[in-house]
Amino acid sequence: MADFKTHIATSTVCGIAVGALGYFHFQYDWGTAALGAGLTAIGGMLPDLDSDSGIPVRELFGLAGVFVPLLLIHRLQGYQLTPEQLLVILGGAYLVVRYCVAELFKRITVHRGMYHSVPAMLIAGLAVFLMHKPDQVIGGAELQKRLFLAMGVMIGFLSHLILDEIYAVDLMGGVPTLNQFAGSALKLKSDSYLATGMTYAILIGLGYLAWLSVGSPTFEQTYVQTITPFKK
Repeated sequence: MADFKTHIATSTVCGIAVGALGYFHFQYDWGTAALGAGLTAIGGMLPDLDSDSGIPVRELFGLAGVFVPLLLIHRLQGYQLTPEQLLVILGGAYLVVRYCVAELFKRITVHRGMYHSVPAMLIAGLAVFLMHKPDQVIGGAELQKRLFLAMGVMIGFLSHLILDEIYAVDLMGGVPTLNQFAGSALKLKSDSYLATGMTYAILIGLGYLAWLSVGSPTFEQTYVQTITPFKK
């Protein structure tokens, strides 16, 4: 299996390519291009959140604790919060991801389980798509930006899965052979029906929310329209 440094190096190279694509082809500003690059690089490390090793998990949840609040900033601004309220919520989001979600992951996941799978990759992309709110109404350019960021994290995630499958092939001895980890990364299901069912339930739920966010007014718009009469 590929080590942590190999995954970081590979996803970073993919991130540079994604950032360059966003900047030169889609004409995004440097902030959006850099965010896409960063999410791609982090995406390549996300499957190791189920690792039995303590160091990668601590580093990954530390990064996730920073990036999740950053992705939520635009969405939270729709609630007309004061700067102090926004700061408290972002700080709370960091603590929840860094400690609560990290502890939950440690208890419910097993290494090379359903978190190392294609459905998990799609869940990561949908999570980024839902967290990042466009600057204006859902439209072609802004929807494209959300898809760009979501695809970035999925490309990084996929690079990790592919590397794991490549390293599962033993080329020593002249005849390629597969080790015990072959097929455990690029998979659609696991031996656990419960884990598989929960993964697909989350995937379907996030997919439905993503469809609603594109096809109907956002929750923020409804919230603002509801509270505005009471503020006058």
